[in-house]
Amino acid sequence: MSYARAEKLDSDLIPVIDIGPLIDGSDPAGVAARLHSASQGLGFIYIAGHGIPEPVIAAARREAFAFFRADTAEKEAVRVSQSHRGWIAQGGAKMQDGAKADLKESFVWGWDGAAADAHPLRGDNLWPAFRPGMSGAAMAYLDAAHGVAYHLMRGFALGLSLPEDFFLQTTDRPLSRASFVYYPAQDAALGPDQFGVGPHTDFGVLTVLCQDDVGGLQVLNVDGTWVEAPPIPGSLIVNVADLLARWTGGAYTSTPHRVVNSSGRERMSLVLAYDPNPETLIDPRQVLGAGYDGKEPPITCGDYLLARFERAFRYRQRAGR
Repeated sequence: MSYARAEKLDSDLIPVIDIGPLIDGSDPAGVAARLHSASQGLGFIYIAGHGIPEPVIAAARREAFAFFRADTAEKEAVRVSQSHRGWIAQGGAKMQDGAKADLKESFVWGWDGAAADAHPLRGDNLWPAFRPGMSGAAMAYLDAAHGVAYHLMRGFALGLSLPEDFFLQTTDRPLSRASFVYYPAQDAALGPDQFGVGPHTDFGVLTVLCQDDVGGLQVLNVDGTWVEAPPIPGSLIVNVADLLARWTGGAYTSTPHRVVNSSGRERMSLVLAYDPNPETLIDPRQVLGAGYDGKEPPITCGDYLLARFERAFRYRQRAGR
């Protein structure tokens, strides 16, 4: 038996873009032009100059490993809630019908919900009592990664010749989620149809990923071949997700990707799924003009995400939702 194969990455496919000049204002137009070009290709971009302090990343990763290495009984105390907060055990997400269950586990958190602002995908976080430092490390990472996402959304707006704050007008109550995603060492005997996470596109607007040094991320090229997207020290990797592709009328590309952990080591990803407020209207005519004649009707961010979650996550199906 063997692992699913992927080709070595051609550096032209996934560019490295330093967003420092966007953050500090020294060359926002230049960075925006490069983000715009990359988003029309595979929609995957390595991000340098992101500004997340290494100690923040290290603390989050340390807490994440400690959590996933704990006994199942301890993790069960924070099993995922209907607000999509907490631990999702192996096999808890379905990315592709008929495929083997993914090997990954996840722990999800976000901005704590308020009773007066009810939405099915917003609620109080669940923190494990046996890791009292986890909440502080996780929230520090969420705050830093969310800041990166805001800068990127400014860059995308400028690249599309829109006002700089176009994508950020309804972001005071975002539906963004962060997650620790744990991939155990994958045995080759499981075969080439076994994945840490199977081929999929991401649901929301933008994904910001901090890989460790293990590798395993693979991206589907336009020619139908899979290519590796290995970690680059000091960088993040971001990708256009389905809702941003829809918002831009397909001008930006949401590309399938998967994880095959053939390293013989544990792998940990720190993930931010950036999404604005639930009432945010996703309408490509606002981006491309009233003359745009696309097939997809306008939809709110909250309604779109809820529909996708209902199909993808077993805990919602078990609850009869």
